Amino acid sequence: MQNYSLTDTYLKPFDAGQEIAIATKDLKVFYGEKEAIHGVSLPFERYKITALIGASGSGKSTFLRSLNRMNDNIEGTKVTGQIMYRDLDINSNAVDVYEMRKHIGMVFQRPNPFAKSIYDNITFAPRRFGEKRKAVLDELVETSLKQAALWDQVKDDLNQSGLSLSGGQQQRLCIARAIAMKPDILLLDEPASALDPISTATVEETLLRLKDDYTIIIVTHNMQQAARISDYTAFFYSGTAIEYDETRKIFTRPKIKATEDYVSGHFG
Repeated sequence: MQNYSLTDTYLKPFDAGQEIAIATKDLKVFYGEKEAIHGVSLPFERYKITALIGASGSGKSTFLRSLNRMNDNIEGTKVTGQIMYRDLDINSNAVDVYEMRKHIGMVFQRPNPFAKSIYDNITFAPRRFGEKRKAVLDELVETSLKQAALWDQVKDDLNQSGLSLSGGQQQRLCIARAIAMKPDILLLDEPASALDPISTATVEETLLRLKDDYTIIIVTHNMQQAARISDYTAFFYSGTAIEYDETRKIFTRPKIKATEDYVSGHFG
């Protein structure tokens, strides 16, 4: 595999008028003694879709999981640096992680609906945080499923198990479950990698609609997907974000040789 210089980087400077939803500053992730993420500093613009791309093992999923402290669950992991959200460093030990995750939701690679009804999947977290009013929960279920483009398919049978749905429907249920808490930011780790092309297209259409209300950060191996749906793209290589720019520029006029090789299929 070709080695590229990590000294060659280009990270797009953001204009003062652009609103930043979340930003990392010198973020490092250690698995024991191994440094998996090397001081990544990236801002993410509000109400935009940002794609994180790169080869397997490049650090993009590790970085994504850091944004709502999912790496805390991995024994021996240490995360240093800042993750700034609403002028608060959410990487601080003083932060209530469970409260923070109400604002920064996550959808994983494989659909993982609970072994509960569709209705109970959506209302599980709101109930745990104290919402008991049926009218409020009913409206939340309808709104979330509509936003995830699933309402029309399941509205007449909300008591059926979430596990009875197709793979694409299950993933949209997981998206609906995440947005039921009304987060500001939605993190998605390869949400369509296990889906067929038709289901993938439906998920992509859903995300394009959702960016009107949410800031979306998505890890994807699918270059066409990144090009289709994202506004910005960050290319990860060996634990470092070496290029970050508007997606159209990343795919047509990248500034770094490694990025050009990766998006053109000549990487490795």
